Amino acid sequence: MVQNRIRQLWSENRPVLNGWISTGSPYIAEVMAAQGYDSLTIDAQHGLMGRSETIAMLQAMRASGVAPIIRVPWLDPAAIMHALDTGALGIICPMIDDRAQTELFVSCMRYPPEGGRSFGPARAIIAHGDDYVARANAEVVAFAMIETRKAMENLDEIVTTPGLDAVYVGPSDLTLNLSNGKLKPGMDRTEPEMIEAIRHIAATAKSAGLRSGIFCASPEYAAQAIEWGFDLVNIANDVRLLTIAAADSLAQTRALIGSGG
Repeated sequence: MVQNRIRQLWSENRPVLNGWISTGSPYIAEVMAAQGYDSLTIDAQHGLMGRSETIAMLQAMRASGVAPIIRVPWLDPAAIMHALDTGALGIICPMIDDRAQTELFVSCMRYPPEGGRSFGPARAIIAHGDDYVARANAEVVAFAMIETRKAMENLDEIVTTPGLDAVYVGPSDLTLNLSNGKLKPGMDRTEPEMIEAIRHIAATAKSAGLRSGIFCASPEYAAQAIEWGFDLVNIANDVRLLTIAAADSLAQTRALIGSGG
């Protein structure tokens, strides 16, 4: 089994640059994978794809050597184990609130005796090698999303859960929850209270020997997050990148030919 690139970079104390795919297109996944990201996340929670599209996207990404991550829809053992069986080397689980939920999540990620993952790596053993089962526990990465007020209150017990590898900040939900809906959801938070919360998550994870990740909308914020101590930064997603590039190209063309062009 080839070493998970995420773990390889972390062992070298280097940050992981992650891409994000929200469209259910194997072609888009193939294009994104060819751009040099360290890892790519398929968003099975809010993204527009089902299981068949997810598998096709993993297949399209395979040739690039990028580490595949799947954000599952919820803390659902069936969804987590199926995502691993399809070949994900990392799982991001949303809305983790306490130690009990974290323990269930970790158990779904590991084969016995370290957990309760059911055997059946249908595609994973093909994608990652015959020794997958022997090495999977040490290679797959479990990210618990910190997105709620309750998770912040229980952060210490979450990060000290045995077997958890990392926490992942969801800025939009975290902002909605901590501000009681007074602040609009979105990435790249600049409010002092939100920066304090985000940095507290990274510091608390580090103090427990865990890694931390965060969704960013811009390269500038991603670089800032790395300075704050984050070990994985996501840089926008496929839809946002397409939107920015299309709008910029159109605006430049209109400017060159004149607004009445």
